[in-house]
Amino acid sequence: MPNMTLSVPEELHDFIKQHTEINWSEIARRAMHMQAKKLRLMEKLVEESKLTEKDIDEIDHKIKGKMLKRLLS
Repeated sequence: MPNMTLSVPEELHDFIKQHTEINWSEIARRAMHMQAKKLRLMEKLVEESKLTEKDIDEIDHKIKGKMLKRLLS
């Protein structure tokens, strides 16, 4: 299995070092696997889509407008 090096903020690094009982590599591996799984699903869903970028922007604008109305009500 290939290795990967990650950069993390100093505060997170200090916290991780305090908890050596946790397999941080496994946690990172699982998180990346879950994200990749979501992206694969997203790619599969849009693969056959006939929507254009303009269509997507219009739908996005409508959804956000309705969400804003609901939040302000």
